[in-house]
Amino acid sequence: MHEDRLFPAEPQIRAIAWRLYGEVARLPIISPHGHTDPRWFAQNEAWANPTELLLAPDHYLYRMLYSQGVSLEALGVPSRAGPSKADPREAWRLFAKHFYLFRGTPSSMWLNHVFATVFGIDVALNAKTADHYYDIINAALATPDFRPRALFDRFNIELLATTEGPTDTLEYHETIRSSGWQGRVVTAYRPDPVIDPEHEQFQGALARFAELTGEDVYDWNGYLRAHRKRRTDFIAVGATSTDHGHPTAATANLSPAEAEALFRKVTGGDFTAAEAELFRAQMLTEMARMSIDDGLVMQIHPGSFRNHNQWLFEAYGRDKGADIPTRTDYVRALKPLLDAFGNDTRLSVIVFTLDETSYSRELAPLAGHYPILKLGPAWWFHDSPEGMRRFREQTTETAGFYNTVGFNDDTRAFLSIPARHDVARRIDCAFLARLVAEHRLEEDEAAELAVDLAYNLPKRAYKLDEGL
Repeated sequence: MHEDRLFPAEPQIRAIAWRLYGEVARLPIISPHGHTDPRWFAQNEAWANPTELLLAPDHYLYRMLYSQGVSLEALGVPSRAGPSKADPREAWRLFAKHFYLFRGTPSSMWLNHVFATVFGIDVALNAKTADHYYDIINAALATPDFRPRALFDRFNIELLATTEGPTDTLEYHETIRSSGWQGRVVTAYRPDPVIDPEHEQFQGALARFAELTGEDVYDWNGYLRAHRKRRTDFIAVGATSTDHGHPTAATANLSPAEAEALFRKVTGGDFTAAEAELFRAQMLTEMARMSIDDGLVMQIHPGSFRNHNQWLFEAYGRDKGADIPTRTDYVRALKPLLDAFGNDTRLSVIVFTLDETSYSRELAPLAGHYPILKLGPAWWFHDSPEGMRRFREQTTETAGFYNTVGFNDDTRAFLSIPARHDVARRIDCAFLARLVAEHRLEEDEAAELAVDLAYNLPKRAYKLDEGL
């Protein structure tokens, strides 16, 4: 791991970047949105082996291998039929044999950071060193220093947010809070299974939703009350945000009678694709209305054609690396919600995108005007050095820095969190160093900005110091 990685090649600008990086390199990590498993921190049990920890949960890794013809079963990825029958060491050897596929990708940078800084390995991963890696990592995982809570503290994580659904009991979060451990792990409310009529779990999730809330969720007003109850449950275990992974950013503002009639159609199972889209759109506006009341920050993650590979979805389920970006409209899509609440400073909405063409054309102008809007960082396929640079280049002139929310890692791979945040901090320092070298910022302004981007902005955007 070269110490100058990601810094400008020009010596004068690199020197400025290094000074800025010195202000942020050791700041605590704020991870306000992600998908790590709260069970890890509740039970604090050792991970079984390197494959279970690093490979099987990380679709960034196995999607690349799958694209080269390597089966997910052979890599230890569980399917709908149950756990993989692959031998974990053989799965790791297969991964190591193909590690060259990740050259030039952010996954390579993140993993090498983990191997070098977490496990102290100083040789490259390949077929010849696969067992060496496996043995070192396996031995480390058997020690108390590599239990989830110990690593959380070692990584200097101040806050980590997971994501749970409306039918989750939140038992692991309750265990964490009652354990006496000082690590701050919170949740976020992701209601998609009971909001998206086209979700394969919709009807079953509604039934469970009713059980957990005691409400008649097949009645429009009872359904809305159920959401309010679950949001209160999530707030009780630390949630400060909601998360909405809709196919588009469409919002709607129907009359109560129109919304109720549409609700009857989608819960009755007699609806068109257009009506499903309209219901999702209406529910974003309903969630915004609830956020004004309870203070939860809204996150909207649109623009993904999820589970594009139908066979893979049927065999392995969701989140297996087959989510593909689509063109996304925001100007027209968000207008109904903005017409209703766009000037109400009690509401905060963080908008993400997988469509980079919308940065300067739509998202930066919208966030540079509406008080409720903030721009989420470069996400998924763009959470790379180049993607982060493009995000800053295309949004800063119109939205500035303070209409963005810093960085969040949005990962299932726990050990990659410090690596991802280090990449983001280096890229931001490199970007700010160029502005200083071009006399567009004073260096003291850049130093203050670097700290804000790494630490203060995510805390502010997600209300992490305010409470709800």
